[in-house]
Amino acid sequence: MAGKVFFSITMSLDGFIAPDAVPVTDLFGPERKQDDPSVRRWMAQWAELHQAAFPQRFFRENLKLGQGGDEGLDNDIARTTHERTGASVMGKNMFDAGELSWPEEAPFHTPVFVVTHTERDPWQRPGGTTFHFVNDGVQTALDQARQSAGDRDVRIAGGATMVQECLNAGLVDEFTITVSPVLFGSGIRLFDGVDADRIALEPVRTQPSPKGVTYLTYAIAQR
Repeated sequence: MAGKVFFSITMSLDGFIAPDAVPVTDLFGPERKQDDPSVRRWMAQWAELHQAAFPQRFFRENLKLGQGGDEGLDNDIARTTHERTGASVMGKNMFDAGELSWPEEAPFHTPVFVVTHTERDPWQRPGGTTFHFVNDGVQTALDQARQSAGDRDVRIAGGATMVQECLNAGLVDEFTITVSPVLFGSGIRLFDGVDADRIALEPVRTQPSPKGVTYLTYAIAQR
C-alpha cells in the first residue's frame, strides 16, 4: 500500500516559515557575508524560529553536530518524522541552500527528488541520500518519489513555493506545523497563494511541547 504525501514544517506565530529572503551565497557560500546586517538578522531569526529543534538528540546526530542532546516529545516527533519518510521532494531554492550548508552526509538518508529546470546527473552522498533532478514538474517528481518510497511516506521538504504548488494541485494528504512562539512581521509566508476554497482541513492532533512550540497536524480533504 502506498504511503501518504505530507509536509512537516516550522512556522512563526504570525505565519512565516523563513525570514525575508537573503541570497544563499551570502548566508552559506564560501565568502558568506557574516557582517552584513541583513545576514545577521536572518541568522538570528532562523535560530529563534528553530530554537526548540537545535538541542534535540536526533537533530544533533542527524546533522553531525555532536553526540548527546535532549530527549522527550520533541525528539520523538523529529525521529518519527524522519523514520516515516521513504523519499522527499523539494524545490531548487531549498536544494541550493542545502547544497551549501548540509554536511557531507546529507540528513535525508533516502532518495530526494529536486524539481528544477536545470539538468544534472544524480548526486549521491554518503549515508544513503541520492538527489535526483526532475525537469518536468512536481507531479513527475512525486510519482518517482512514491515509487522509491514503497509503503513509506513521501515528504514535501520545502520550500514554501513547493508546498503551495502541491497544496493547490491536491497532492498533499496531511501536514504538521510546528508553531514557534516568535513573531517575524515579514518574511516568507507558508500559505501565500494557496487556493483556500479548494482545501478543507480535518484536525488530527494537537501536541503542546514543554519547549514552548505546538505541533498541529491536519488531514486534507478536497472541497
